[in-house]
Amino acid sequence: MDRRQLGKLGEKIAEKHLKEKGYKILDRNFSKRFSSGPLVGEIDLIAKKDGMISFIEVKALSGKTPFFPEQKVNLKKKRKIARMAQIWLQDHNVPLDRKWGIDVISITIDPKRSEIKHFKNIII
Repeated sequence: MDRRQLGKLGEKIAEKHLKEKGYKILDRNFSKRFSSGPLVGEIDLIAKKDGMISFIEVKALSGKTPFFPEQKVNLKKKRKIARMAQIWLQDHNVPLDRKWGIDVISITIDPKRSEIKHFKNIII
C-alpha cells in the first residue's frame, strides 16, 4: 500500500471512528486556492459535536515506522490548519467566536493490531 492509499484508508477509519463517537461530519478534504495561485492548505475532516466544530488532521502510518503518526503534526502544520479553519468558518458564514478547535487523529495500521488515538483541541 502506498502513502496515498494509506492516507485515504486512514481518513475512512477516522471518519467511521468519529461517527461512532457521535460526531457529524461537515466537510471532507477542504482545500482553498486564491486567484489560481498555490494551494493554501487542506483539512482532512471537519466535524461537529456538542456545538464544537473540530478541524481534524488525520495521520496514518504503517506499523513498520519507529515513531507515532501524531509526531508528524508539527507547529507549522498546526498553524496552517488554524489558518484553514478560519477560512472555512468565513466561507460558511460561521462567526469566528464560535467554539472550534484542532484535533489530530493518529492511526497506526498494522496487520496484527491497529490503533486509533484522538487528540482533541490541541494547542498551537
